[in-house]
Amino acid sequence: MLGVIDLPTYLAGTVLIVLLPGPNSLYVLSVAARRGIRTGYKAAAGVWCGDTVLMTLSAAGVASLLQANAVLFGIVKYAGAGYLTWLAVGMLRAAWSMWRTRRERIAAAEAGLAEAPSPQERPFRRAFVISLLNPKAILFFIAFFVQFVDRSYAYPAISFVVLGAFAQIASVLYLSALIFSGTRLSAAFRRRKRLSAGATSAAGVLFLGFAVKLSLASV
Repeated sequence: MLGVIDLPTYLAGTVLIVLLPGPNSLYVLSVAARRGIRTGYKAAAGVWCGDTVLMTLSAAGVASLLQANAVLFGIVKYAGAGYLTWLAVGMLRAAWSMWRTRRERIAAAEAGLAEAPSPQERPFRRAFVISLLNPKAILFFIAFFVQFVDRSYAYPAISFVVLGAFAQIASVLYLSALIFSGTRLSAAFRRRKRLSAGATSAAGVLFLGFAVKLSLASV
């Protein structure tokens, strides 16, 4: 079908890959839990746009340059690890602030005051960068996609579009589930600031783990 080989196997592999936890899904869940459905979808849109860029680069063969050039791969790898570390530090600082000011926040919540969103956080841009600065994802996309494209097909670009569309559909469904789950968590976070601070701390630690894992990745 349109130059795609063994579509059922590709779909099964895509679902398993999308369900694997990673910084993208964790960030979307965190944003949805703190800011609600609309802001959660802004973050999700950043992930989808970032994934689209990676898929396009993979289809164009750009990712193979990273695989062949160890220096370039290292630059992108450490840039991505550094950005994830910066996000982790920000989360841990926010969690510490929650611990210190939880009494004031509880009093404000009881008075019916809504928590103002941070003007510095831009969910779409942050999620886009998280998705884009992931060299292992680039290498994965090119290695995974190529296996399901018929080399004899006259229009391979169409094959990549079909494969990418299925991957994005799976991502939309999964992130939507996370967003609506996150809004349920948000009510609990507003009532229990210790829970909110603890969850933010855990997210920061996980992002540090992602950064370490990324920095240790090899071509």
